[in-house]
Amino acid sequence: MRISERARRIEPFYVMEVAKAASAMAAEVAQSESPMVFLNIGEPDFTAPPLVQQAATKAIHAGLSHYTPATGLPELRERISAWYTSRFGVKVPAGRIVVTAGASAALQLACLALIERGDEVLMPDPSYPCNRHFVAAADGTAVLIPTTAAERFQLSADKVREAWNPRTRGVLLASPSNPTGTSIAPDELRRIHAVVQARGGITLIDEIYLGLSHDDLYGHTALALDDQLISINSFSKYFNMTGWRLGWMVVPEKLVPVIERLAQNLFICPSTISQYAALACFEAESLAEYERRRAEFKARRDYFIPALNALGLTVPVMPDGAFYAWADCSAACAKLGVNGSWDLAYAFMNRAHVAVTPGRDFGQFDTGHFIRFSTANSMAQLHSAIDRLKALLA
Repeated sequence: MRISERARRIEPFYVMEVAKAASAMAAEVAQSESPMVFLNIGEPDFTAPPLVQQAATKAIHAGLSHYTPATGLPELRERISAWYTSRFGVKVPAGRIVVTAGASAALQLACLALIERGDEVLMPDPSYPCNRHFVAAADGTAVLIPTTAAERFQLSADKVREAWNPRTRGVLLASPSNPTGTSIAPDELRRIHAVVQARGGITLIDEIYLGLSHDDLYGHTALALDDQLISINSFSKYFNMTGWRLGWMVVPEKLVPVIERLAQNLFICPSTISQYAALACFEAESLAEYERRRAEFKARRDYFIPALNALGLTVPVMPDGAFYAWADCSAACAKLGVNGSWDLAYAFMNRAHVAVTPGRDFGQFDTGHFIRFSTANSMAQLHSAIDRLKALLA
């Protein structure tokens, strides 16, 4: 059977390969004194709050399971619009919001709508691997631009200007970012967008962790800049609905019918039950619970990052959002006599029963010296992980 060139271009998702190995070992040590602690997957340990679960049950019993419009339930688009106003003070018309089958579908739709064969899209290195693969699946090329801790591991307007060439279609950013948990300063984002707009390009920004911002300087949606920017968001992270596969995108008004036409053909519509459930995300009781959980994520960060630094697993930039720690593991590799973060991840897994993600997935520039920890686990689990790593590295 002949495999398409497009499929061959897509690299394995190494995060999941490591996760499979960790799960296999977890089964072996489940009954031991040190069962596996999973700090490798970016999935909140919280589930959908009670009102959301009740709304799903109610929709099922009421038989509300038929197709919705390809752009999503009108009521849900209105709720999302109102959330932008109440949370960020930004007016985003419901007509520019398209509900999707997760942020992944939104990214796929955006790439298919805007990228031609041979187009290049500028992205920071490190960045979330699937984002560059969405570009590749649309026959474009992701161009990874090395970033540094001094730049918060984010692109700058100067680097975008320098890298731009006749094949460049635009930029794909993430704020806050996976794997670093860092955001782009609003003024720098404004400059980046101005560079892109002046060249007739597109600014596409992944904001799926925006609700989990911990710093007032960075906790602003890019949609405040203008109505030509494209924002991707999700119910997975802040709203704790990972497996419900529901997200949305905000696009310029002229792009809505294009996205709708693609969505009709590729997805028909997002999950109807998930959409009815998501309406309850915006009830006052649910929003209060989400803010309580956001505070818990911040408390975990505030404990875990200093603890990692004390072990020599240095986090060069304090994450201002999301639930990740991007740690330089060079000293730990030297201490344990292993070659880079890939081998170190397996050493942590085998010898301390702590599952982490090596930097291999996230780029090419120095990522072999970094490990990503997820702090989307309980405080007790984080304490246990630190104790085990401390003993291993002693």
